[in-house]
Amino acid sequence: MGAWKSKKRFWKTASARQDERGCSVYLDSRQLMTPAKSALVLPTFDMAEAIADEWNAQDGEIKSETMPVTRSANAAIDKVAPMHDEVVEHVSAYGDSDLICYRAREPAHLARLQSEAWDPLIDWAETSLGAGLRTICGMIHEPQDVKALTALKKRVREMDPFALMGFHELVSLSGSLIIGFAAVEGPHPPSHYWKLSRVDEMFQISQWGEDEEEARIAMLQEAAFIAAKRFHDLATADKAG
Repeated sequence: MGAWKSKKRFWKTASARQDERGCSVYLDSRQLMTPAKSALVLPTFDMAEAIADEWNAQDGEIKSETMPVTRSANAAIDKVAPMHDEVVEHVSAYGDSDLICYRAREPAHLARLQSEAWDPLIDWAETSLGAGLRTICGMIHEPQDVKALTALKKRVREMDPFALMGFHELVSLSGSLIIGFAAVEGPHPPSHYWKLSRVDEMFQISQWGEDEEEARIAMLQEAAFIAAKRFHDLATADKAG
């Protein structure tokens, strides 16, 4: 179904299927479509199964907020695919002003926390991504090495629309292209990399306490970061079934 004309559950069973055209999801006998009425053809059977599970979990009224994989898949097809080059440029631009490159001069405690959290990421980017980025004291922008940025952009450009959709969310939520790469390629769970993006905020909380509304927003953002990592994993999983 395209724009989900019915807000009530109208199907008995959602199922993942795979044929010569690829992987898709059916609501009974009808293939699921995107809001723009494109066929929801997916890169992996794992993603198709995850989307079918989301539709099977709907009870009564359809609640799109409980279907993050469906929403991201729709966006990958309707928005990212037609604007792939533009999205690559937008995401890659984070590398030239990456969060982890800009360090506080003072207080010394914050500078030390930033160094402990982010220096290993700087080293990892050079050894694993082929991108040597330099750290900068203060908040005034200073351009990074063109060769490093080119190496990072090449990796982003190689992503298909589905992987790029998940990666875009990881980068925009964390404010760091390198944290985005670490989240999809590194050994730790996404919550670890989310915490690395929150060094400055956690320092401020330690000094002044935590605002209830800001805490609520941060919790939602962390959940979105974890969901984006899952979507990227589903997009790059080996086909099965």
